[in-house]
Amino acid sequence: MKLPGPRTRTRPRTARAALGALLAAVLLALLPAPAGAAPAASASAAGGWNKEGCVPAPAHPRPVVLVHGTFADGTTNWLGLAPYLAARGYCVHSFDYGRLPGVPLLGGLAPIEESADELAAQVDRVLAASGASEVDLVGHSQGGLMPRYYLKHHPDAAGKVNAFVAIAPSTNGTTLLGLTKLLDLVPALDRAIAGNAPALAQQVAGSGFLRELNADGYTVPGVTYTVIATRYDEVVTPYRSQFIDEPGVRNVLLQDLCPLNISEHATIGLLDRMAFHETANALDPAGAEPTTCWSFLS
Repeated sequence: MKLPGPRTRTRPRTARAALGALLAAVLLALLPAPAGAAPAASASAAGGWNKEGCVPAPAHPRPVVLVHGTFADGTTNWLGLAPYLAARGYCVHSFDYGRLPGVPLLGGLAPIEESADELAAQVDRVLAASGASEVDLVGHSQGGLMPRYYLKHHPDAAGKVNAFVAIAPSTNGTTLLGLTKLLDLVPALDRAIAGNAPALAQQVAGSGFLRELNADGYTVPGVTYTVIATRYDEVVTPYRSQFIDEPGVRNVLLQDLCPLNISEHATIGLLDRMAFHETANALDPAGAEPTTCWSFLS
């Protein structure tokens, strides 16, 4: 077969490059980025979480470990929820995971399997420091997916976790409103993302990682699962792909509780006090109170 000349090749390559640049820009624009690492220690201290030597009170006997999302970190992702839970008497702990060499401010980019190892170490640290026998996990976005790998693949993990609350999780990956189809048109971009930010590629709907993780079920015995989602999520799409259709899982759509709620992917984890209220309900079912439009005042 005769190879096309230079002029024939130029336009398709230019088009593919443009599509690649467009998708990369959208990926970076849609997924929340951290506000910066400098105020991390002071922010958590002022908010009452990551307190050294925190001993859980009888009313809330399990420490809460917060698991941030892609491009985020253990402080900026939790400037709303962590103080909310700490003010209600919980021992709350957050941490950074998934950092890549040469990318100091962005977390959640490393292979999810490696990030699960970091979560395992954090859970063990919190248990040892608190004297508790179990923790509760709360995650946002990738933080609502990665712990499921930990629970399924780490020995005794399920015995260390009582409840897992996943806020806007990438349970079945994302189509990014259909934009991930462009990866089929730009294989070089697909390879570049997989090579330089593996967790992004693993969260694309239909990825090999997700097929393996979900093949034999989504949950493990002994752990209580809650999924909290918003219909206006523009990052993990379609939004109903976040839910887990298995016995015992509580799937919560915020707009079913309050049609006026307009949270999207970032704000449901950062600011939404209805989501915070539902999280507290999941952590303390015995003391749960109905979440309504007025819960933003709670």
